[in-house]
Amino acid sequence: MVIRGGTVVNAAEISKCDVGVKGGRIVALGENLTAGAQEIDATGKYVMPGGIDSHCHIDQRSSGGGRNSETFESGTRSAACGGTTTIICFAAQEKGELLTPVVEEYHAKAKQSCIDYSFHLIISDPSDEVIHKEIPKLIKAGHRSLKLFMTYPRNRLNDAEILRVLEVAKLNQALVCVHAENHDAIMYMTEKLLAADKNSTKHHAWAKPPLVEREATHRMIMLAELLDVPIQIFHVSCEEAAEEIRRAQERGLKIFSETCPQYFVLTARDLDRDQREGAKFVCSPAPRTEGDQEAVWNHVRLGTIGNVTSDHAPYNIDELEGKFWAGDNAPFSQIANGVPGLETRMPITFSEGVSKGRIDLQTFVAQTSTNAARLFGLYPKKGTISVGADADICIWDAEKEVTITQDILHHDTDYTPYEGLQVQGWPAATITRGKLVWNDGVETCEPGWGKFLARDPYDYIKPRGVLPTPFDPVFMTTDDEV
Repeated sequence: MVIRGGTVVNAAEISKCDVGVKGGRIVALGENLTAGAQEIDATGKYVMPGGIDSHCHIDQRSSGGGRNSETFESGTRSAACGGTTTIICFAAQEKGELLTPVVEEYHAKAKQSCIDYSFHLIISDPSDEVIHKEIPKLIKAGHRSLKLFMTYPRNRLNDAEILRVLEVAKLNQALVCVHAENHDAIMYMTEKLLAADKNSTKHHAWAKPPLVEREATHRMIMLAELLDVPIQIFHVSCEEAAEEIRRAQERGLKIFSETCPQYFVLTARDLDRDQREGAKFVCSPAPRTEGDQEAVWNHVRLGTIGNVTSDHAPYNIDELEGKFWAGDNAPFSQIANGVPGLETRMPITFSEGVSKGRIDLQTFVAQTSTNAARLFGLYPKKGTISVGADADICIWDAEKEVTITQDILHHDTDYTPYEGLQVQGWPAATITRGKLVWNDGVETCEPGWGKFLARDPYDYIKPRGVLPTPFDPVFMTTDDEV
């Protein structure tokens, strides 16, 4: 394959050249490459690394009730049509379960993936067997990131349990990713709101204001600093949480963070509708204010926030196991949390970011692909248009204007929270390991084409070697012994 006439955009540079692909990899960058078996004209378009969505829930049980509407076939098809060529999703343990059977079940489901994939392991029950036997073995097998929750009754870990997970991550060279919200504060507010008969979807945002995200982010950073363990804070939604992360980064800590398109374009006002419509916007953290939207963009520009993910968590409105798993009149606290967004992640980020002048092209590539590749040990195989990299490529039409509607999307969810949103910028073609799967509105995805990406140890997430005391509680050493 030869892609001709486009402008190649990487996170570090922009160049005008052709791209040669053979055997699923990029083998040549240059002018006037010899003819390929397949020729693609990218004149007037950008040729960028395929997107990497490092936070999406696919075919996953919800701990709070309900079930994701997507299979791996439908979810990854939708991702590919939106320019994404790699996903990292979740093998989710629940309390009382062992971890290994869950991971094995998830691998079986993922064999229908149309694009490459990897897993974060959700740890909800850090028992001795899970911590000492299962996690080390699973990390060694290439599952090199762990996810923990600070809220949700069936997922949350207390501080002592969090420290156990941080310790096993440090011992085995894994990254810890965190949903940071203060559980007890949310439960207190929820109980009081329901007692006052304030149970509509708009009160979802009242139950979890920005300060519960701020406090949990601050506390999680402290715990990570105590053990010298790099972490990523998921779905940063507000200035208060971003400022906590910024301060930690300025102290030199390896604290990474992400945000999502819903925090660029949705606000708490979207929740203030009748229950059936408002449910379409229930996600956690809750949508905030226009001021928080601009603050989040500022932290994208500053680098506080390093990547944009979808946090794709799809639940159908009209399905028994969907948003209203607890019944049509369920209060906000029993409506499934999450919004679909695999296919719309890159278009919304480009439109709100590049098209509106908030970020440049290279920052867009970094935020939607390269930074995630580096953070999760996939670079330079993924996240770059470079010789030797996988031929995961998105050809981008920066001028195309699209109105997002449910009927143009390829997911298996029965709505989009972005219905009617006008965007400028849309993927013209998507190539995954040399296979053209989306081209000028035609989808040719192949279930089973995607491969599991086992991740080896990598330097990017190594501890700094700086502790708050002379004693390292993980390795049981003191600095005078090292």
